[in-house]
Amino acid sequence: MPRRRARHRTGRGARGACLCQGNRSGPERGRLTDSTGNRLRYAVRRADLRAVAESRRRLRDHLRQWGVPALADTAELLTTEIVTNALQHTGGGAVLTATLSAGPARKLRVEVHDSLGRRPPGGGRPADDATSGRGLLLVEALADTWGVQARGAGKVVWFEIDAAAAA
Repeated sequence: MPRRRARHRTGRGARGACLCQGNRSGPERGRLTDSTGNRLRYAVRRADLRAVAESRRRLRDHLRQWGVPALADTAELLTTEIVTNALQHTGGGAVLTATLSAGPARKLRVEVHDSLGRRPPGGGRPADDATSGRGLLLVEALADTWGVQARGAGKVVWFEIDAAAAA
């Protein structure tokens, strides 16, 4: 079920592998975008936390190409949180997909699909002295909508940001 926040805020690899539609050679090879040019897919290998930075870089580059660089700060932060969660809490890899919808009500949708854990992320509020556990609080606070969907043996954690408001 999608979750909404009250207000919208926008801020002004070698380790993973790019994927695209029609890629039959596996996650080690592929192009950065599919044929429509409004989609990024990037596979991050199991336990490769250094690839999180590459995920951010690729997303930032695509947002610039798509003409919505104002979304970069917020989108990179939230992407970092959900990619890192997928790698740390499932013990497997993940696939990042970012798409920018067309039309006047453009939305950036970022999804991270893991294939090893169906358990929903989160577990309540962390203790005041906890050193982690605040990532989904950031997602909830900064994304327009977000949610979790079971998919196969795993799940997809996703968020959307209104790109039209940032233009």
